[in-house]
Amino acid sequence: MAEPRFDVAGIGNAIVDVLAHADDAFLEAQGLPKGGMTLIDEARAETLYGAMGPGVEISGGSAANTIAGLASLGARVAYIGKVKDDALGRIFRHDITASGVYYPTVPLTEGPATARSLILVSPDAERTMNTFLGACTCLGPQDIDESVIRDAAITYVEGYQWDMPAAKDAIRLAADHTRAAGRRFALSLSDPFCVGRHKADFIELLDNHVDILFANESEALALTDTSSIDAATQALQGRCAIAAITRGSQGCRVVLPDTVCDVPAHPVTTLVDTTGAGDLFAAGFLWGLCRGYAPADCARVGAVTAAEVVSHVGARPAVDSLAALVNDVLGLNGTPA
Repeated sequence: MAEPRFDVAGIGNAIVDVLAHADDAFLEAQGLPKGGMTLIDEARAETLYGAMGPGVEISGGSAANTIAGLASLGARVAYIGKVKDDALGRIFRHDITASGVYYPTVPLTEGPATARSLILVSPDAERTMNTFLGACTCLGPQDIDESVIRDAAITYVEGYQWDMPAAKDAIRLAADHTRAAGRRFALSLSDPFCVGRHKADFIELLDNHVDILFANESEALALTDTSSIDAATQALQGRCAIAAITRGSQGCRVVLPDTVCDVPAHPVTTLVDTTGAGDLFAAGFLWGLCRGYAPADCARVGAVTAAEVVSHVGARPAVDSLAALVNDVLGLNGTPA
């Protein structure tokens, strides 16, 4: 097989995050489920934005965060996600291309505005997301660049895509291209509420397309209808080549067809904002896989990159180079141990 042009191609919702601090009383007053992601319309987005405290605008989107993290690790990456040619859309395009990501998706010139997620960060660093999908709802099969997917070692998709019917068709097309090219397909479950909405689809994907699954413990329990990490592990083992289940301060469980291993979390000195923790864990893990590391070592890289992102506001790396950070902490520079 020819050497791929890209290590990872990501597909996801191209979103600009607006982050603000809020206490539990504000969440309750606004009827917002703490720690979840609620889809809202443009009118609700404007109302909630007006009620929030001062916010910081940062390009986001789950798969886009992962791809930006991979770029900071030195990976060759591409991204597919829909924005409108408006102010927020231009911010998003500038940020992701400036980080070294190939971004071929053509923006909308009419129709819904670029998506934004209003993220309320609680004093305990938990994040509650309220997302207006906007232009993301227009992503469809026509946006899947076959040459990009076939020329990526791994195609990585966020579960949030299943909230839009046209995007489902786009992802299934990408999965077909991935399989035809003999490459690997990775899925992140995104959110336990998202799993609840699309469980049957995710199970079908897991059994027929997914090589690498990312989930946090709540998402894994929701997908498998189990009540313990051990039961979820048993239900997932052998369903795909690798399942990485993140468990916050308890680290990560890596589930392989013939073995299971637990990898501890990397110490976090100051916990500021958990937004993007799973996204940057996936970035580190995928980077390790593309460099031939054993899955347990991939999880160790993911633990370091996740720890970096929770130490500050926002879901993109704040250090100049995640590659330098990983090398300093773990002594890994892209060469398998």
